[in-house]
Amino acid sequence: MVDRAAVIFLLLSLTAFSYGDVCVQRSYGSSSFVCVCNATYCDEAPSVGHLAGGDVFIVTSTKENARFRTDQLRFFTNHISNSLEEALELNVDSSIQYQQINGFGGAFTDAAGINIATLSAVTQTRLLKSYYSSEGIEYGIGRVPIGGTDFSTRPYTYDDFPSDLNLSNFSLANEDLVYKLPYIDWAKNLSEKPIKLFASPWSAPAWMKSNNKLYGKGSLLSEYYQVWANYFVRFFDEYKKHNVEFWGVTTQNEPLDGLLPDFFFNCMGWTAEDTATFTGLNLGPTMAEHGYGDVKILTMDDQRYLLPKWAKTVLSNTEAAKYVKGIAVHWYGNSYSPSSLLTKTHEMFPDRFIMSTEACSGFEPWQREKVILGSWERFEDYAKDIAEDLNNWSTGWVDWNLALDPTGGPNWSQNFVDAAIIVNATADEFYKQPMYYALGHYSKYIPEESVRIHLNVKRISDSRLFSTTAFLRPDGMRTVVILNRSDKKKLIKINDGDRGTLEFDSPPRSIHTVVYS
Repeated sequence: MVDRAAVIFLLLSLTAFSYGDVCVQRSYGSSSFVCVCNATYCDEAPSVGHLAGGDVFIVTSTKENARFRTDQLRFFTNHISNSLEEALELNVDSSIQYQQINGFGGAFTDAAGINIATLSAVTQTRLLKSYYSSEGIEYGIGRVPIGGTDFSTRPYTYDDFPSDLNLSNFSLANEDLVYKLPYIDWAKNLSEKPIKLFASPWSAPAWMKSNNKLYGKGSLLSEYYQVWANYFVRFFDEYKKHNVEFWGVTTQNEPLDGLLPDFFFNCMGWTAEDTATFTGLNLGPTMAEHGYGDVKILTMDDQRYLLPKWAKTVLSNTEAAKYVKGIAVHWYGNSYSPSSLLTKTHEMFPDRFIMSTEACSGFEPWQREKVILGSWERFEDYAKDIAEDLNNWSTGWVDWNLALDPTGGPNWSQNFVDAAIIVNATADEFYKQPMYYALGHYSKYIPEESVRIHLNVKRISDSRLFSTTAFLRPDGMRTVVILNRSDKKKLIKINDGDRGTLEFDSPPRSIHTVVYS
């Protein structure tokens, strides 16, 4: 008699083997498809490995049919193209170098942890590996909220006890213990490199604020500046007890939100002037005094249309300037604020780094469909923005929630959005959105400490539909990323004085990451 369980196990095993590291596609009627992962299988991000001189490793994703497809080519020396096609010609010059890269990552929000926890242990592992292991896209950064955000199931802080000036009632929330710390620890164990964690606060306890609420128009009362600085230190102390230490901290998530009447989720209003005062006289000295002087303080953490004015105001304060190491920017106002504002800010403050610290799709209030499974347009929005930010001195790019449910939540204020990974708890599976692959084309192949190098682009008739950037990696290899948003196939020609010429065809609506020795 045939053992039915054994047959099922064999079929599952064969299925897993046959899929290997290839995307299992599923369409939900959008412009492209998602890749399905579950306890049985999940696609992987291909690693480069050793390349001999002249060898080229190309990773391609396309709207039509490909995710992380690999090809191997070679550079030619003294090569003259016979093609009559108009080529997008890129000239790589590694002698001209720009900023060093801090990395790429996403946020360990309550919502992300809640969704990951709904999966089986094996599927949870696959999801975290997809982000933080060498089988995945090798994130090296994690953002951690200090307390609750809108992507929690309730508004809360760590000390909701009025007038507790000594913070004697301060304690981490159940959300930290169940939905943040375990997954941070898991990611750290899966990663082959250290993960840079940075923290961000959304609101002080209501009793410290002018409006006595965690949301709405309200600012920190000046008499609580020092108590709030002590609150940061208590957070670092409590996380340290769980073997979690931080690389950086932002002074406030989106400080302009709390200056808006009736703002509908966790926020706290700050002007640049008050931020400078608090940072220079309270936060910076208090962190240094308690052993956290090496934790990098990033100012602003808001939309880039505030630049360079915000940075100028904060850094012209001599006390604040002692402690502020970086400037954090979000992407939500990018449609009406040029990326050149980042370059302008860098030119004014070349000794401070810039980092893109939050982005998501579906955030516009008029967008009725918050999660769009398989949207290639959102892929292109991500890929284009990453290239623009990197080309304008950003040292990295950090996505918002690591995972959300099919509605784009949970979110206590109903502020639902999309995510690179969407979890279907009922089926014990998760879906890698096209946005996941947009992130991976950069994060996997531009490792930390890579340096952006000069890339001259020969202008062609539809140049505006292409985004390109290039890097010298710490292992000596070079990475070039090319996003093709046109509806036409295009010949790509890369010239490198140290290697020769490389030519390949770029399908319509595609992206290529080119790595070579």
